[in-house]
Amino acid sequence: MSQKNNQRLRRGISLLPGMLTVGNLLCGYYAILMAAGGTPENFDKAAKAIGIAIVLDGLDGRVARMTKSASAFGKEFDSLADVVSFGIAPAFLALVWGVRQLDPALAASPDIVKHIAQSGGIVTFAFVIAGAWRLARFNLQPADSGHIGQPGHRFFLGMPIPGAAGVIAATVHYFKEPVTQWYWGAVWLGLVATLAFFMVSHIRYYSFKDIDFGRRRPSVILVGLGLLVWAIVVHSEYVLLAIAFIYYFSGLIGAARRRFIGQRA
Repeated sequence: MSQKNNQRLRRGISLLPGMLTVGNLLCGYYAILMAAGGTPENFDKAAKAIGIAIVLDGLDGRVARMTKSASAFGKEFDSLADVVSFGIAPAFLALVWGVRQLDPALAASPDIVKHIAQSGGIVTFAFVIAGAWRLARFNLQPADSGHIGQPGHRFFLGMPIPGAAGVIAATVHYFKEPVTQWYWGAVWLGLVATLAFFMVSHIRYYSFKDIDFGRRRPSVILVGLGLLVWAIVVHSEYVLLAIAFIYYFSGLIGAARRRFIGQRA
């Protein structure tokens, strides 16, 4: 193959992670449009779009490293897409699904619903701020600094923003019908607030970055992955909700183990 063709091939390969990032951004934009529809079907489509964005976000970095096409521009572009897909889109979905359709007739006082609605705007905006802040903190760490969360490290420092968005998306996908009772609206905002806090915290979350997909592994692992994919396709509501909340609590469990048992990560 000629040198000119080699250069064209390298340019073509470098487009792959960028295309995945654009797909991530498109899913976030689509999720916002669907959430604005205000129906259970639209909410479910928005949640699924965020889920697809999570998959694309996980692929773009790995493809960039595998093709040796990682760049500072790609890193910043990916972060900007993440702010939309995992910050603004899930926050808007959380607000419209969990707060905007509360029924004042089901509350002891209409003021309760009014206060929850006002709090909803504050809490969901805090989610956006926390996600953007976490991405900025991550980007400012040099790749060779050895800080938690950098390539090759087993843990993120703070809950990653796709994980936080995944909890919101999985919950909406499971229930579909919007929240109408004021007390469930309050519980929902409490969950969104904890997600915002976890993102800016120093709680460690497993990054999955140390998994080498090119390494030979026992065939039983492939069977297990196949069963997991089958379970997601057939029972996506239950499986994705379980995965999201297992990851949500994993950081707290790990912190408790290090605090009380003294086990190193």
